[in-house]
Amino acid sequence: MPIDTSQPVFVLVRPQMGENIGAAARAMWNFGLQRMRLVAPRDGWPNPRAVAMASGAGRLLDEARISESLACAVDDCHWVLATTARGRDLTKPVLSPERAMQLAAGKIAAGERVAVLFGPERTGLENDDIVRANAFVTVPVNPEFPSLNLAQCVLLMAYEWQRQRVQVVHEVDAPGRHDWASALEVEKLAEHYEARLEEAGFFFPEAKAANMKLNLRNLWSRMRLTRADVQMLHGIMRQMVRWKERGGEAGRD
Repeated sequence: MPIDTSQPVFVLVRPQMGENIGAAARAMWNFGLQRMRLVAPRDGWPNPRAVAMASGAGRLLDEARISESLACAVDDCHWVLATTARGRDLTKPVLSPERAMQLAAGKIAAGERVAVLFGPERTGLENDDIVRANAFVTVPVNPEFPSLNLAQCVLLMAYEWQRQRVQVVHEVDAPGRHDWASALEVEKLAEHYEARLEEAGFFFPEAKAANMKLNLRNLWSRMRLTRADVQMLHGIMRQMVRWKERGGEAGRD
């Protein structure tokens, strides 16, 4: 798999569990990220548990760059982000994941290489790690329980990166295999129901009939119906009328 330099490098610093490394790889690949680097994984490398957990994203593990120090892992990067949930005494810009990935996209487009650091599961990044970063990335989590699982944090950052690359569709309103019903088709359906309900004496008492019909028409306009929906609703009413004409006996024509 060719290495794509138009995306950030995700650097897992001293990761402890192979399962978390594999889950992080899977999260990255969900959003098209493939540049993983590992700094001194606790249980050595390669790790069969990481491969098992990656579930289809094993190619990232195969091509991951392994370093014994963070300095080596980011030696070719121009801008480094450190993910952290803790307050720090060091003075650096503090960015949300969204803002961090916005800036990362701009820097990468300008030809710079960007790295995002993720600390070990138990402690997170140490001060000796984050002094190498240009900015912090902090997620607005519950202050009483701020710690994120490694793979969760990777997933969150990968998602924010993807949002910078593609147009996010916030809502899909599609009729599926059928076209939406036209206004005329809905009008004919409304007339059908109103006529049959009138025959059945539904609009009673007379003083309330006009308002009941108005509410029924409003109901149809609130519903987003496909042509198949309209045909089915016509069929339901026709069958109910036939059933009534047969004296309510079970059976079909």
